[in-house]
Amino acid sequence: MSSFLSRGIRGNGGSNTGCTKAPDVDAIPRGGIVVNVIETGTKRVVNLRRGVAIAALTLVLAGCGAAESSSGSGSDPMSTEEFLSEHGLGGMDAVEAIDHLDQQAVDDRPSDLMASVYPDELVLAGEAQEVTLDLPEEKSYVSIAPYVKTTHDCFYHSLTTCRGELANEKLDVQITDSATGDRVIDDQVFTFDNGFAGFWVPSGIEGTIDITHEGKSGSVDFSTAEDAATCITDLRLS
Repeated sequence: MSSFLSRGIRGNGGSNTGCTKAPDVDAIPRGGIVVNVIETGTKRVVNLRRGVAIAALTLVLAGCGAAESSSGSGSDPMSTEEFLSEHGLGGMDAVEAIDHLDQQAVDDRPSDLMASVYPDELVLAGEAQEVTLDLPEEKSYVSIAPYVKTTHDCFYHSLTTCRGELANEKLDVQITDSATGDRVIDDQVFTFDNGFAGFWVPSGIEGTIDITHEGKSGSVDFSTAEDAATCITDLRLS
């Protein structure tokens, strides 16, 4: 299981701080720290020394507007359950934690936690510790932020920092498996307070997402392959 930091540190810019842009395999610093390297077809990750990783994560959290906190005390790492309880996620599995965090009011979201959704796992990172929770093999999570005027680049969804344009708005959503023609989602939903609407869909499929909102509509292709995006922000409503 790969490290959160080796799989991609979140950027820090604007209200969408924390959303991961599409990976760039050319962005490899010589003699530096590789934090966002994924090759088409195969994943290429670089393990970081724990001390360097923690220092880098502390900077990222600061850039994401996290509240100031004291440096690590050097105490032993908490157990997974202790870590989850510390961040209000006690007793939750990956599905429950993702649903809880994505649907949480923006003002209530933790400022000391990065929660990132990958195709196969949820990665939770505090300032001094990282915990991963496996997603169900047959399920993938896709979080969609349709837009009318403004959007942002995003690849892996950050549950605690990503923000979309249309918060708390009603959408008609259809998600179709192109191989079978089956509609895996056909529902009317409200976007969460962060402007996203999240859906659990079958893993390993390709298809289309169609959304209608107040007379405007848009469509975009999607995939739930093992290297696919979990954050959809390029669906424009017109």
